[in-house]
Amino acid sequence: MKKGRVFVGLSGGVDSSVSAALLQAEGYDVTGVFIKTWHPDFLACTWKDDRLDAMRVAAHLNIPFVTLDLEKEYKENVADYMIAEYKAGRTPNPDVMCNKNVKFGGFLKYALAEGADFVATGHYARRVKSPKSKVESTEQLFEGVDKNKDQSYFLWTLSQEQLKYILFPVGGIEKPEVRRLAEKFGLPTAEKKDSQGVCFLGKLDMSEFLKHYAQTEKGNVLNEQSEVVGTHDGAILYTLGERHGFTVDKKSTNDDPYFVIAKDIKANTLTVSHKESGTLRGKGSRELSLEKVSWVSGTEPPHKKTYGARIRYRAKPSLCKIISEGGGFKVQFLEDQEPVAPGQSIVIYDGEECLGGGIAQ
Repeated sequence: MKKGRVFVGLSGGVDSSVSAALLQAEGYDVTGVFIKTWHPDFLACTWKDDRLDAMRVAAHLNIPFVTLDLEKEYKENVADYMIAEYKAGRTPNPDVMCNKNVKFGGFLKYALAEGADFVATGHYARRVKSPKSKVESTEQLFEGVDKNKDQSYFLWTLSQEQLKYILFPVGGIEKPEVRRLAEKFGLPTAEKKDSQGVCFLGKLDMSEFLKHYAQTEKGNVLNEQSEVVGTHDGAILYTLGERHGFTVDKKSTNDDPYFVIAKDIKANTLTVSHKESGTLRGKGSRELSLEKVSWVSGTEPPHKKTYGARIRYRAKPSLCKIISEGGGFKVQFLEDQEPVAPGQSIVIYDGEECLGGGIAQ
């Protein structure tokens, strides 16, 4: 007896391929869905090759295959958002918005309308039924078992209404085992390299990408004393912590590299500093205001507890407390942090559980 009908987002990669094979082996009625999104003309086109790989996987597993066009959803909610954030001097996270609006937005909506019981992806994350709740549908989001591949950071916007329909078949498996399973199932993607870079677009030279959508002009690079020490190609092209792409003509006695610690979009200036003792000179505040906050459970976590806040992907969680303030939230760190760029996703964890998060103001 079939466990239910599941639409698997087949990207043409090994993780989603193994996800489909595992679900089929478990007794699910599986349909493979390749999501086609917006792609700028000036970037190398890879989606046709990826779609062909996805089709090969579906044919190998003998499952139906569908191509879903979500170009409009991607362009408006991911690409346009990313460009607008950079223009405003903020640091966006396009992968978060891609998951929210495309993979678990347009794709989930389509799947349910077509009669699917679930959607599945190759994300390294885990959906766990809450043992503490008396409500059957309450779900929790946990890190993937493979900490080197964990993608829960990009899933903090998921709600209960979305999570109850989502399966993460490889979330409880480490990557080497996923490769082994791909070979065991005879999947044509078994040896395909992992994709990197921006969701669906791949590796980008962000400066070159932005120059197609925003006017830029050279500006001054300043040191911490506001002295002009060099030049850059346009303040919107840089993010906090970046150490490449600008020129420093006035050298200091310190040979260490310079890192961007501040930028002024209106004045078109960057401020740089040497890195010292593992943190940027001029330590960040211990308190950070969040906007667009989302909690996976639907309710804010208890404020008395200490949590871990991840300020960027792969960063070690920093101990913090959550504070409600005027309908919004603040993260209060127990130790000084590196400067956090407005627009970054701040994701809150209780151990391995991803509770939700927000965007740094």
